[in-house]
Amino acid sequence: MDAEGALKHTLMETLYKVSVILSRSLDVKLAPQEVLRALEENAGLTRGMISVLDASSGELVVNAVQGIEEQEFEPVRYQSGEGVLGLILEEGKTVALPQVSANPRFLNRLGIYERRLPFIAAPIHVGGALQGVLALQPNRLDDGLLAVRARFVEMVANLIGQSVKLSLDVAEEKKSIAEERDTLRRTVRAQHGFDNIVGHSSGMRKIFEQIRMVSKWNTTVLIRGETGTGKELIANAIHYNSPRARGPYVRLNCASLPENLLESELFGHEKGAFTGAIASRKGRFEMADGGSIFLDEIGEISPAFQAKLLRVLQEGELERVGGGRTVKVDVRVIAATHRDLEDAVDAGKFREDLYFRLNVMPIRLPALRERLEDVPAIARFLVGRIGQAQGRPLELSDAALARLTQYSWPGNVREMENCLERAAVMSESGHIDADLIRIDRQRESPLSSAVSTAPRIDFDDPNVDERSKVIAALEQAGWVQAKAARLLNMTPRQIAYRILTLGIEVKQF
Repeated sequence: MDAEGALKHTLMETLYKVSVILSRSLDVKLAPQEVLRALEENAGLTRGMISVLDASSGELVVNAVQGIEEQEFEPVRYQSGEGVLGLILEEGKTVALPQVSANPRFLNRLGIYERRLPFIAAPIHVGGALQGVLALQPNRLDDGLLAVRARFVEMVANLIGQSVKLSLDVAEEKKSIAEERDTLRRTVRAQHGFDNIVGHSSGMRKIFEQIRMVSKWNTTVLIRGETGTGKELIANAIHYNSPRARGPYVRLNCASLPENLLESELFGHEKGAFTGAIASRKGRFEMADGGSIFLDEIGEISPAFQAKLLRVLQEGELERVGGGRTVKVDVRVIAATHRDLEDAVDAGKFREDLYFRLNVMPIRLPALRERLEDVPAIARFLVGRIGQAQGRPLELSDAALARLTQYSWPGNVREMENCLERAAVMSESGHIDADLIRIDRQRESPLSSAVSTAPRIDFDDPNVDERSKVIAALEQAGWVQAKAARLLNMTPRQIAYRILTLGIEVKQF
């Protein structure tokens, strides 16, 4: 093999090593020194220097020098057209000098180059734009192969440019992902913050204060309340207003799974632990590591499973189903139940030690019938949300609000939402009047049917329109027209006529 062939072989091997270095690291601050060292050790190209373009000044700034740490040399800059490097900045072409001393433009500001040796400098392009210069000096006198070495330096500069472009793309992608993540976090926090929990009654003000206080800490929280009172909303607010808000938030309804599946779902399982376990799988607790886990309907788990859950709460560790390795987890537990756990403890159905471990910070949500003053605000909020889902504005009349406040809502807010969604579906115009509020009277307790503590319409009030008076009278009379007529000092014939002319839909019970 002749000298040129041997050199080309060496340079190709070096080019491969450079590509490995650049593909291994996207850190544009660390890779240059490794590349320059590889060029010296494998290709005999010494005194390597990489300069980068300062976008603010338009000057080339020396960024890396082979064998010299960045803090060990004074900042060196080249303006366009200044010296050999400035010429590359101006013209964007490779320069190959057989001997440094033969070119009067060569400045040698770093004082590291041998004047009798050749010099090669090639532009570094990033995305088609000149962004830097790679400069090197062969460690031998010109042997007639300067053009081969110059072409090789151009290829290395091209690889560096591609690496920098990839690094910039990755950084931009990371920035975009971070911005999207922060936007999502703000959206989620808004959706699950205090504004999503409606209520101004004294009981709800107390709940808000408890949430604000407990959110700061990692204390276990037990949310108590009837079905449909919004326990999950409270759990969401606690997590997204806590220091763990940036961590994962995992939810599970304990009543939705049988015990054998519940253990695998919460603690995970190893491959082959049971039929169908074809691979190892993390459980919800491991998924929630560093964040929070919300265990709804905690009162539904069996005593046998309660013991396993107690270990996680006490020790912060668990074992996957079918495994023997202990897994440590850092999880804040928020639990909820509609059951009377005290009675369950007395009956031996719920472990007392687990009860005390869960009941560190209890939050009791009042039933809707205990805060009827919040009904109008909740109704308007729900109607707004339903209208958003339907893509149109919805409006509740005063008569509709009056009817809503006259009901004890045994199904709580969930029942009200269903009632309002039905009313919205039945409303062509988007205006929801009392006649569209269809309440299942069979669910109402005898006490609330006989005596309503909710405010009633004054039938003698001249400011209340006749339609609202008739509907309110029918409501109070259980939609028995003869009784409603007596409330309005009418005859049955008169109220029947009013119902017809006012377009009131009669409810049958």
